[in-house]
Amino acid sequence: MNPRWIAFFKLLAVLIAVVVLILLFPPALRFVEMAARDLVYFWWVIFLAALGIWLIWGLGRKKK
Repeated sequence: MNPRWIAFFKLLAVLIAVVVLILLFPPALRFVEMAARDLVYFWWVIFLAALGIWLIWGLGRKKK
């Protein structure tokens, strides 16, 4: 088997596992939906965190 098929089967296995877990645990699905809805409203928090991380570690680097 070539590496592309192996990667495809790994991705397929992860997707199947996620679907099975969602079907077995409906509260987990509700939690993920709630988190996704909150993410829509608080995207700016993620943006500010990413900007802060970039300013701390990315801005001060010397160019090679």
